[in-house]
Amino acid sequence: MSFHEVQFPTALSFGALGGPQRRVDVVTLANGYEERNTPWAHSRRVYDAGVGLRSLDDVEAVIAFYEARFGKMFGFRWKDWSDYKSGLPSAKVDRQDQQIALGDGVTTQFQLIKTYRSGGHTYARPIKKPVQGSVIIAVEQDDKQDTIDYTVDDTTGLITFNHPPDPDTRVFAGYEFDVPVRFDSDSLLTNMATFNAGQVPDIPVREVRV
Repeated sequence: MSFHEVQFPTALSFGALGGPQRRVDVVTLANGYEERNTPWAHSRRVYDAGVGLRSLDDVEAVIAFYEARFGKMFGFRWKDWSDYKSGLPSAKVDRQDQQIALGDGVTTQFQLIKTYRSGGHTYARPIKKPVQGSVIIAVEQDDKQDTIDYTVDDTTGLITFNHPPDPDTRVFAGYEFDVPVRFDSDSLLTNMATFNAGQVPDIPVREVRV
């Protein structure tokens, strides 16, 4: 995977338009009923980075970032201001925000996840790009210490314990995270005259699997 561990300027991603995308194939039968299937186990986020631009200096910063990524070639980190914490956006990160696993006395490595709940249904989203230094871990009520009890791979979201958690003990995590994305256009078209008139460029950004 061609990926740069660098974050898109957060001041420019603030205010950007975007969110989750699902692919669902819908077939309408002769009797009017539908069959719905999806080939995607996980959603993908899509964004428009142009919406967050407010000045010509912002345009210049995006052009520099785009050129350094060689357009679509290299992925990068994106802060989704509407969904970048393990808990509520208005709350501080807490060790017990998310249960990520149940200990079995053998397994030492666990993937960070964020679980979305609604109406008795859930979706567990793998978190692959935690923000460096933001991850905090607990096993049941026992707070664990980074580097002493566990290590975090900030490029994969994997937590590795020095000793496996005891059987049937809950492993919790709190964290901030980025979305792995890439630009979704082979060109970056801007116009100073139209930008000054209030129009912003269309800069599509799409989540990538890592």
